[in-house]
Amino acid sequence: MRRARGTATALPVAALAAGALVVGVLGAAPAAGAGATTGTPASTALGAAAGDAVIEKRRLGSSVKGRPIMAYRVGDPGAQVTAVAMSTMHGDEPRTRAILRSIRDGRKVEGIDLWVIPTMNPDGLARGTRQNARGVDLNRNFPYRWADLDGRYESGRRPASEPETRAVMRFFEAVRPRFVVSFHQPLYGVDVSTPGMATFARRLARGLDLPRKRFTCGGVCHGTFTQWYINTTGRKAVTVEYGARPTRHRMQVRAPRQLVRTLGGHY
Repeated sequence: MRRARGTATALPVAALAAGALVVGVLGAAPAAGAGATTGTPASTALGAAAGDAVIEKRRLGSSVKGRPIMAYRVGDPGAQVTAVAMSTMHGDEPRTRAILRSIRDGRKVEGIDLWVIPTMNPDGLARGTRQNARGVDLNRNFPYRWADLDGRYESGRRPASEPETRAVMRFFEAVRPRFVVSFHQPLYGVDVSTPGMATFARRLARGLDLPRKRFTCGGVCHGTFTQWYINTTGRKAVTVEYGARPTRHRMQVRAPRQLVRTLGGHY
């Protein structure tokens, strides 16, 4: 891609917050801006017909090809702690979304205000590619220590150039969870290398029965989601990787229960 060379600085938080989506059950209005679909409600409060766990769903925006990027609130809005778990930032890492879909489609979660985003990159999922429909690695497109990368880690024309990135940024700036879990494959472990995240990372490793590892990205950890969120908010975000072929039982039964419990929730 042709673009300006060099490292760009982070987008102003105020500019992101201005486009933030607010919680629908509290009387929110739809947000305009990149990735939003005109006329589509930002969020919807749900009844029992949608499943016991989901109390609200929110369309964060749209992918390059117009596919919706959805978040589901499955916890207690009155809880003291808010957490978000997100999956399929890379379309060729699809297995962990089963964890979040099982939580979404399961029983009501108590003790924590929990949101799940099963699929951040729906175009990549449909194509079976790491990148989105424009060939951009979304986990190199966030506006913190962004660098102009090419090839497998193509970082886009500029920081936050992709509608998927901007949609997720608006959501996290609005919700500001204390804890975030970003699921990936296939490195099989929990990243303990990020300064200030070790306690939370060790807790996740124990709770999810995964080894502790240090993910250095081979020197191309620029513009990642976790870096952006941690350094924008000062809150906790950790990368969790399962293997290439985790069992269906682990993804649909064991890991969902482990995740809820580890984050402080219960059924």
